[in-house]
Amino acid sequence: MKQTILNSSLFLGKWNRTFFIWAMAFYGAMATGCTNNKAASANTTDEIAVIASVFNGAKGKWVDLTHSFSEETIYWPTDTLGFKHEELSYGKTEGGWFYSSYRYSGAEHGGTHIDAPIHFAEGKKTCDAIPLSNLIAPAVVIDVADHADADYLVSVTDMEKWEAANGKIPEGTIVLIRTGWDKLYNNRTACLGTALTGPEAVPALHFPGIDPATAEWLVKNRKVKAVGIDTPSIDYGQSKDFKSHVVFAENNVPGFENVANLFDLPPKDIYVVALPMKTKGGSGGPLRIVALVP
Repeated sequence: MKQTILNSSLFLGKWNRTFFIWAMAFYGAMATGCTNNKAASANTTDEIAVIASVFNGAKGKWVDLTHSFSEETIYWPTDTLGFKHEELSYGKTEGGWFYSSYRYSGAEHGGTHIDAPIHFAEGKKTCDAIPLSNLIAPAVVIDVADHADADYLVSVTDMEKWEAANGKIPEGTIVLIRTGWDKLYNNRTACLGTALTGPEAVPALHFPGIDPATAEWLVKNRKVKAVGIDTPSIDYGQSKDFKSHVVFAENNVPGFENVANLFDLPPKDIYVVALPMKTKGGSGGPLRIVALVP
């Protein structure tokens, strides 16, 4: 049992080591008898306090990386229905209490959302099958906002420059890429590069994305858990083959798109929790993504 706990603790680095220490203390207390082992009990109490500090704000701040869903939510231009939020009930009931209820609908791929690997790779993981280890992990932010234009491809050189300044990206990391496009999210035309809708809009799309060579590098050389970006797509707007999507998907690496507020994060030493709607068989869905900055 100890070996199982040890193996499962390694993928998240120092944050998960806290949980590992707590688990080992708890296991030790169970094995020897909690009432007869004051040292184990004290250790367990200390570790619980450390874990609690992650969630009560004592050990850092939580940053919401999610755009709200509304009728202004940005969807791929071929999806002309967008997000619908319809009122079913609102007001005081005959029984005297207040009650509100709504119905919502929308495509899987709009707003801040996840691309499950099945989105671009047959037989790969669906939204409900993505392991939590791909969604809860240490993260880094690669900032290219100072030189990214509407057709920019995030390069391996960008990764190498980040590593020269911050150290090697550890295996098992979530890589978030800041292009600055988050600032354009409330202006659909500026964000997508076109005011057109429908199939004719696709050739007119202009926004940054990840070069397929960079996708290959991140998968093969850094074994990333997931990748996120603050634009409408992991591939840049002018992509014709969506190769970066394919590279990540074929390796069961999920993607996060339209990520918000990356300017509030430092380049490293952060932790991400990215939990999508758990749709059985889904190719993606709305994502609530947050980051802890210690």
